Amino acid sequence: MPKRPKQNSDHAQRHNTPTIDNEAMPSAGYAYANHLEALLTPAVFAGQKYYKQLGLRDRILNLSLMVAAVLTLLWRQVPGVQELNRLLAREGLLWCGVTKVAQQSLSERFLVFPAELFERVFKDLLPQLQLNWQQRLRRPLPNSVKFALLNFERVWIADGSTLEALFRKLKSLEHLKTGQLAGKICTVIDLVNRFPIEVWFHTNPAASETNFEAPLLNLLPTRTLILLDRGFYHFQFLQQLINQEVNFITRLKAKASIKYLKIFSYDHSLKDRLIQLGTIRRGAPVLTLRLIEIKVGKTSYSYITSVLDPVILPPYVVADLYRRRWRVEEAFYSVKRLLGLSYLWTGSINGIKLQVWATWLFYAVLVDLGDAVADELSLPFDRISLEMIFRGLYHFSV
Repeated sequence: MPKRPKQNSDHAQRHNTPTIDNEAMPSAGYAYANHLEALLTPAVFAGQKYYKQLGLRDRILNLSLMVAAVLTLLWRQVPGVQELNRLLAREGLLWCGVTKVAQQSLSERFLVFPAELFERVFKDLLPQLQLNWQQRLRRPLPNSVKFALLNFERVWIADGSTLEALFRKLKSLEHLKTGQLAGKICTVIDLVNRFPIEVWFHTNPAASETNFEAPLLNLLPTRTLILLDRGFYHFQFLQQLINQEVNFITRLKAKASIKYLKIFSYDHSLKDRLIQLGTIRRGAPVLTLRLIEIKVGKTSYSYITSVLDPVILPPYVVADLYRRRWRVEEAFYSVKRLLGLSYLWTGSINGIKLQVWATWLFYAVLVDLGDAVADELSLPFDRISLEMIFRGLYHFSV
């Protein structure tokens, strides 16, 4: 029997689902639209000054309408710009009333509208979302996170992800070659509140995480604990983190050159030792780190950390924190499959950046809503499914 060809699950065939603004569910749709408007109006207003500094005219397709249009594409899973234009002419988009524009004008606007405007709206919104998080006190934090916050001001996660082949939604891009990968993004997520902190885009889809080391170093303040994928396993970079008083946890690579210096704990299921990692080759530094080996059943896990004192970060806290590094993978899953970042609207670099920033903006608002649900139910955030919230707002309201 012939094997079925392997399919990219990010590009699985979409199914039509009732949108939240359908007539059958108006209350939830209007409530969430009002929530979006209340959150975004100050950030959009703050971006108007920069909008004018770029020399952009206060035309029909201005910053406010473009933010509403892009969020509607994501929220209501509009299949393309043609349908979006019909919605705009028939019922308006979020806080923007009914507006009639030529479809070609809307398509071209997506190609040239400055992506940095969406970046500014995203970054202006984050302080308000973080304030919302601080005001919710009934949602418990994981024990390992609470323990880490005793000695660190923040716990962040950094990782990269490749953007998939272009699915062109604009008619003006139909002539472009199909199957072309769109680039690579690197994202920093706050493990404590789950909000994205920073997003970087690289046009080369084969770019490694080392291309994002310099901006990551510039971003990280002291007293930060960062969880890193092994794509950042680079001795010069790890030494630079230590020099900046930034601590890290990552996984040990196979066949590493190790010199054991001191034993903190040693038994069948747990080994916690001070080590020197690496050899002096090609100018690479030798790192003094802790190696933590934990055996669960027949599987062993090896972690390295720059936190040398087991009192500050006990072994099982290290293991549990690194297990939560998977939260950044869940964020990539949400933005790519749930919010459609695998279905890019344009082939232009500016258009791709616009969608990247808009999607992470929408994701941050969705995280805020999920945290509000967790606080209302007095449940850990890990117990809340963002996908279920996104797809079931109507049922929550009823």
